[in-house]
Amino acid sequence: MKLEDEVELLRRIPLFAKLEPSRLKLLAFTSERMAFEPGQDMFHQGDIGDAAYLILSGEADVLVDTPSGPITVASVGKNALVGEISILCDAPRNATVRPTAKLDALKIKKEHFLRLITEFPEMAIEVMRVLANRVSATNEELSAAKRQLRELAG
Repeated sequence: MKLEDEVELLRRIPLFAKLEPSRLKLLAFTSERMAFEPGQDMFHQGDIGDAAYLILSGEADVLVDTPSGPITVASVGKNALVGEISILCDAPRNATVRPTAKLDALKIKKEHFLRLITEFPEMAIEVMRVLANRVSATNEELSAAKRQLRELAG
């Protein structure tokens, strides 16, 4: 894909919509486009977080290891950002991301991602918005699970 096409693709993604074209061009140039097949993990829980991935097309499950085996805690698709938590928290990956369909992603190295959110506060705010929405959805799911447990307990 030509650099101009990559820039246009990035411009359509809400996270990068407010970045100027020269920054998008730099992002496209410094990022690596990757293709994953269904079942081919993008990364594993416990791995060192060296990059964030922006899903360009396809879908994936987010899995967390438990004593009784992995469980799917979320599904993600086009325009989703994954892997950013380990970069922001400087901690190992907290989940495995496994494509359920052919998936194309842009791999953004840790240093480039951190530079972008440092230089562009509007991008940092958008990342915070994404994370806040995830926390909100998780809280709703936990509340629903608690209600179900109470009903089962009688």
